[in-house]
Amino acid sequence: MMPSAGRYWPALDQALREAITLAPQAPGFQRLLEYPMGWVDADGKATEESGGKRIRPLLLLSCAEAAGGSWQTALPAAAAVELLHNFSLIHDDIEDASPLRHGRMALWKQWGVASAINAGDAMFALSYAALTRLRGCVPDDLSLRALDIFCQANLDLTRGQHLDIRFETQPDVTADEYLTMIEGKTASLLAVSAELGALIGSGNDVIASHYRAFGFNLGMAFQIRDDILGIWGDPTLTGKSAATDILARKKSLPVLYGLERSPALRELYARESFGEAETREAVRLLDSLDARGHAASFERNYHQRALDALHAARPAEPAATELRGLLDALLGRIA
Repeated sequence: MMPSAGRYWPALDQALREAITLAPQAPGFQRLLEYPMGWVDADGKATEESGGKRIRPLLLLSCAEAAGGSWQTALPAAAAVELLHNFSLIHDDIEDASPLRHGRMALWKQWGVASAINAGDAMFALSYAALTRLRGCVPDDLSLRALDIFCQANLDLTRGQHLDIRFETQPDVTADEYLTMIEGKTASLLAVSAELGALIGSGNDVIASHYRAFGFNLGMAFQIRDDILGIWGDPTLTGKSAATDILARKKSLPVLYGLERSPALRELYARESFGEAETREAVRLLDSLDARGHAASFERNYHQRALDALHAARPAEPAATELRGLLDALLGRIA
């Protein structure tokens, strides 16, 4: 969680809950939307779980304040990016057949694929409904600009997911192709979160571009770390199955590094049958090549680029310290 969460969290939580209530009422429908947000358990009982770190909306609010504006004005956009993120997670879990999310059953695993797809679609629509609440809070031209940026991020997000799925069966994937994929899959939404926050806070496209670069590079580092955790992470800390990425034969950066250097790993990934034994052997081969260390070097490089972009943005305090704290907290994280 970001250092600023205590200051932003109550208002953000309220904005998200208000956005969810825009969904039409139907028996059991509200629970399917509240469950992935972490507000209720499978029985519909209130829970203290957060449903995630809320990194994207908190980043947006911090950037709005760092750019010299009021973070409260940016709350509709913050709710929008979090709802869009949750839409992507619901569908991603279905597409990857991932049984866990945030340490409990994924939505599709709990209620079935059909209901989960429908709930994800509703979450997608609600994200746009939330963003429309910017009207009246900011000038009309800025509101339209925010919508344009948000739409492009959504398209980039789905493009990245398409490539991620395609890579599972594509025989050869280069490191450059992998980086292009995560630009869409992860970096695009973090970039747009930082950009929208700064644009709402400053009304200045040049300033917002610095924050976009900050969010983009933070997102690249974040996804590389996530892929490291997808192989070597502790499921009790990450809240998701550690073996899923290898079991699905995903072409993440550590795996690509290994495939380039290990004929044994290439033979293993080419097998028609791929189970627990193959997964363990793949991890052993990656360990022998220090694929984890190679990926971590990329993570550090993007971390530095993000720090440079933040310096160029000249953020105002106290948000500046909080953004640097977020960047440092994400580097080498274990969950």
